[in-house]
Parts: sequence; structure tokens; C-alpha cells
Amino acid sequence: MKIQITRDAEGYLVNPEDWDEKMANELAREEGIELNEEYWPVLKFIRSYFDEHAIAPDVRHVIKFISIENEWDKKVAKTYIFKLFPFGYVKQACKISGMKRPRAWSTG
Repeated sequence: MKIQITRDAEGYLVNPEDWDEKMANELAREEGIELNEEYWPVLKFIRSYFDEHAIAPDVRHVIKFISIENEWDKKVAKTYIFKLFPFGYVKQACKISGMKRPRAWSTG
């Protein structure tokens, strides 16, 4: 029996707890992204932050994580996140990592 995953009108998960790596791959395909080893540290950081704080991290936290992990300047890390997710952090990174759509953020 296949479990039905509930999503909102924009395709975000209604229950972030329904997320798994298989779901991430499906959501990424819908966004025109094929996940590879570059994406997983970012997605896992978002999930870890959510598990600890019960909210999706602001892009600033993700940029800080990337800059520390790779020993990059924050400007380089910001460019990198938007290379991975060209249609925006909320539109793609949050969606693919199984977050609810953040209400107060823009889609950029």
C-alpha cells in the first residue's frame, strides 16, 4: 500500500515529517533538478535545523553553513546556493528538503 503524501497547492509538503530522500528526489525532479552529492549536505543541513528548531532555516543560516563547510567567503557561498537552486532558496531548497512554504519569506 502506497502512503499518500499531502502537499499544498504549490507542492510543498504539509507535514515535513513525511519527507525522506526518495521524496526529495521526486520533488527535485519536479523542479528540474537532478540531485547529486553537491545537494545533500545543504538538504541535510536544512532538515537538521528543522529537527532542532521546528522551523526552516533562513537562507542566511544555510549560507553560513556552506561557507564554514567549504571554507568559502559568504559571497561565494551565496552564489553557490543560487547555482544549486536557481529559482530561489524558498522555491526550491525549502521545497526539496520537505519544508512547509515559509509564509513571511519571498520566493527568492
